[in-house]
Amino acid sequence: MKNFKFLLDYDGSRYYGWQRQPEQNTIQGKLEHVLGLMCGKEVEVIGAGRTDSGVHARGMVANAWMETEMSCEEIRDYMNRYLPDDIAVREVREASHRFHARYNATGKTYEYICHDGAVKSVFDRKYCVRLDETPDLAKMQRAAELLKGEHDFRNFCVNPRMKKSTVRIVDRIDIRREGEYLHFTFHGTGFLQNMVRIMVGTLLEVGYGQLTLEQVTAALNATERQKAGPTAPAAGLCMIGVDYN
Repeated sequence: MKNFKFLLDYDGSRYYGWQRQPEQNTIQGKLEHVLGLMCGKEVEVIGAGRTDSGVHARGMVANAWMETEMSCEEIRDYMNRYLPDDIAVREVREASHRFHARYNATGKTYEYICHDGAVKSVFDRKYCVRLDETPDLAKMQRAAELLKGEHDFRNFCVNPRMKKSTVRIVDRIDIRREGEYLHFTFHGTGFLQNMVRIMVGTLLEVGYGQLTLEQVTAALNATERQKAGPTAPAAGLCMIGVDYN
C-alpha cells in the first residue's frame, strides 16, 4: 500500500459539496468511485477541507492509500480520463506514510469574487456573485483589519452547536478591485463552516453602510449569530491553496 497525494481543481456548481453523502453528487464520491474502479476495491479519499455545496477549488489537496503498480502519471491520466469534465487532477505524487491531507494542513487560502459592472457577466456567472450596487472599498478594507488576527469566530459559523473550538487565526484579508470585479482573499490556519462566506457578507454590509466598524467588532464578541452579516452565496467562493510544512 502506498500513500498518494493529489492536487485537484473542480467546478463545484453541480455538486453537493466535497464530502461523500448518500444519494448526493459530491466531489469525494466521484473521486472514490473512479479510484475504486482503478484499484478493483474501495478507496477512501481524504481532502484537505470540506468545501460546501456550490463552492469551487483551484488547488484542493487530497490523499489516498492504494495498492497499485501504476505510476503517478498513469494514475493522473486514468483519473482524468474517467472523471467528469468539471473535476481535474493536476498532479499525483507518492507521499510519506505520515502525510494526511487534512490533519497536516497548516493554512488555507480562499478567494471570493463579486461583479458589480453595469452589465451582468455572462461567462463568469458561475464563479462570481452579482452585486446590485457598488460597495465602498475603503470601508471594507478597514473592517477587514478588525477580522484579522486570532478570534473566536463562533458568530461567523453556520453551525451554532459547534462542539470543537471555534477559535481561528486569519492572518491575511485582501480586498482589491480589478475593473468590474471585487476580489476578497483570505488566508488563515483554518476556517469554520461558511466562515469565509459570512465574513464576505459582513464586509459587504459595511461597504453598503448597513454595518459600522463598531458593529463588526461587536459581532466578534456577541453570542448571537445574527450580529454578523449574511452568508454570501456559494458561487463566488474558491479554495485556491493549502499550506503544508
